[in-house]
Amino acid sequence: MHSLKPGKPKGGRTVAVRHKVGTIAGTMAVSLAFFSGTANAHTLSFNQRAAAYVESFIGRAPYTYGGSSPSSGFDCSGLTQYVYGHLGKSIPRTAEDQFLRFRRESKRAAWGGDLVFFHVDSDPNSYVYHVAIYEGDNHIVSATDPAQGIAWQSIWDSDVTFGTITH
Repeated sequence: MHSLKPGKPKGGRTVAVRHKVGTIAGTMAVSLAFFSGTANAHTLSFNQRAAAYVESFIGRAPYTYGGSSPSSGFDCSGLTQYVYGHLGKSIPRTAEDQFLRFRRESKRAAWGGDLVFFHVDSDPNSYVYHVAIYEGDNHIVSATDPAQGIAWQSIWDSDVTFGTITH
């Protein structure tokens, strides 16, 4: 075992570290003690990264029907496809095809980063006319319309289903 007690690392706190020398945990603990704020021992899940990444487009990318890139703009399914693709998961292009590809889950089981599918009526198997990325607590980020572009919204309709490909 190796103990390290540096004086005052960033933040002005005294930190005691005790991990076996040569282990990944020991290396990370020592790194975090000396470089507080520059590293994070916790790796974000795909869902957390998707929920965070989509927020970067709020107010920055236009709405464009059929659009699928930040430069030309997004429609709803173009945005979800782009975000998932950017993070390494290939999903279909249209909202309906994304709905068919994702595993349905309850709202209670949904995580931020999952998709929310808006149906034409209360039948959960009815046609999907809109899709968004769930942020949790009844909020989504979606490509809305030409006036609003990409926006943070509350889920406005009860005719929705939630879907995942990650859990």
